[in-house]
Amino acid sequence: MKRFYREVTLAKTGDGWHVALDGRAIRTAMGAAQIVPTQALAAALAREWEQQGDEIDPARFILRDMADFAIDQVAPDPAEAIATLLRYAETDTLCYRADPEDALYARQQAEWEPLLRAIEAREGVRFRRVSGVIHRPQPDETLAHLRARLERFDPFTLAGLQGAASLAASLCIALEATEPDCDPAHLWQLASLEEEWQAGLWGREPMAEERRVRRGEAFLAASGFIRLVRG
Repeated sequence: MKRFYREVTLAKTGDGWHVALDGRAIRTAMGAAQIVPTQALAAALAREWEQQGDEIDPARFILRDMADFAIDQVAPDPAEAIATLLRYAETDTLCYRADPEDALYARQQAEWEPLLRAIEAREGVRFRRVSGVIHRPQPDETLAHLRARLERFDPFTLAGLQGAASLAASLCIALEATEPDCDPAHLWQLASLEEEWQAGLWGREPMAEERRVRRGEAFLAASGFIRLVRG
């Protein structure tokens, strides 16, 4: 589709901000007003439109897609979004380790354990570590605390969290992305530790490496979205 607008602007509206193309406010994929909670996010959305060329490339609307998801899918049913996120806590990557005699286990302990302990200390919860792939449920009180924590987030933060958690296979890593002093690139390194380990053992397959790079970029975008929402 050819570019159909010349001017991109943003304006305050009620409790939020919106982007307009030639004075016409943008709407979501499902037709709702695309009103976002912060000026920073609106400005980033505006840049996506400004940076389009003569031909519109839908793949470059990463933030717009997340904003639409927040408005169209999460806002009408935040409980469903929270239930989805809690499933990532039940099978959190950081909690599933190799067998203690494996070299990978030592790497996981060195890189994952400090973050998991820091989250436990901050949240006042305890996660169950598991060696192997057999599922073991997390303590009920931990899941109850995480549910209450998630219920305090707005739909836009929940949308960003869902994107980050799905890519990292970890609610813990996604929650860490909401902390003001987090390092999203380091968080992605932790999330992809096992893939990097396997690549170090068996070599890098080009298609798998390309997929990993794309997933890493998507994780950084989701983390950036969360930061824009939370200021």
